[in-house]
Amino acid sequence: MLSLENITRIIHEWLNSHFNPAIALDTEFVLVGVASITLFALLGLSLVWMERKVAAVMQIRLGPNRVGPKGIFQTTADTLKLLMKEGLVPDGADKFLFNLAPFIVMIVAMLILAPIAFAKNFQIWDINIGVLYLSAISSLSVIGILMAGWASNSKYSLLGAMRSGAQIVSYELSAGLSVLSIVVLTGSLSIKDIILSQQNGWWIFKAHIPALISFIIFIIAVTAETNRAPFDMAEAESELTAGFHTEYSGMRFALFFLAEYINIFIVCAIGATLFFGGWMPLHIGSWQAFNHIMDYIPSSIWFLGKTIGLIFLIMWFRWTFPRLRIDQLLNLEWKYLLPISMFNLLLTSLVAIMGWYF
Repeated sequence: MLSLENITRIIHEWLNSHFNPAIALDTEFVLVGVASITLFALLGLSLVWMERKVAAVMQIRLGPNRVGPKGIFQTTADTLKLLMKEGLVPDGADKFLFNLAPFIVMIVAMLILAPIAFAKNFQIWDINIGVLYLSAISSLSVIGILMAGWASNSKYSLLGAMRSGAQIVSYELSAGLSVLSIVVLTGSLSIKDIILSQQNGWWIFKAHIPALISFIIFIIAVTAETNRAPFDMAEAESELTAGFHTEYSGMRFALFFLAEYINIFIVCAIGATLFFGGWMPLHIGSWQAFNHIMDYIPSSIWFLGKTIGLIFLIMWFRWTFPRLRIDQLLNLEWKYLLPISMFNLLLTSLVAIMGWYF
């Protein structure tokens, strides 16, 4: 079967057979960069279309249905519109930081892709501290948001940026503790080791109630971290126009818009990796016949299926729950999620020490 692993191996062997190792390595770096940018573009187009179709289903209507079959080219048309719009810089804005902010957000999103395993042996960077790397790099995105709000010279943008900063920093604690629960069960920070530890069952099933609690807290926390409804206080249209990117237009606005959907994909990919085995097929203990059948499904399909399922769940949140007030949002984190996360980490440690998992 022509898997992603085989494709990368063929490219690697061809380059090394035709060029010296240094040129071959540099060419591979360029190909990885081009592939990442292409993935970002495709994800942006597909996830915006998916969001609009999910919203339509929730609200019993059709959604995009004019541009292309089932409206699949609607997001392409929107992108072309944004490309042709003029990018304006407000009077009194810090032009350098104003222009830099969208790129900071996009660069952070691109860096987070590195340790994620999209399929078996298909990973940009197999670093042995992958989970720590993800936590450290993802926290940098708030810098771009704060930069955009401050540099815009607008009270709406600044208020939105400050709200977003408080929100992201707060919910990172619960998200980090939820991730740490899986690290405790696995005994490794490596993404590859975490996936391989789920050969005989995904952690969401193997680790009983502690893993389920961790997953629920994780999905709530990352929804807040990505500024998604019902936690979209940073972009509260009824109060702050569009929040921290109120003054942005054209492709600068498009970069913020794209980064939001890329971040949704990334956090869902991390959730699928930690709790649902990533690219690992569904294996149940000693059920050899069942496990063998599951192995026929390509690993990339497993990964994408799990990730898209979690993306749908986050989109479902948006069209189901009303927006919280900022005080409710912070109370939920500091009074409820954080204490529960700390207790659950202790419970998970007990489960790991005593071996009370499948």
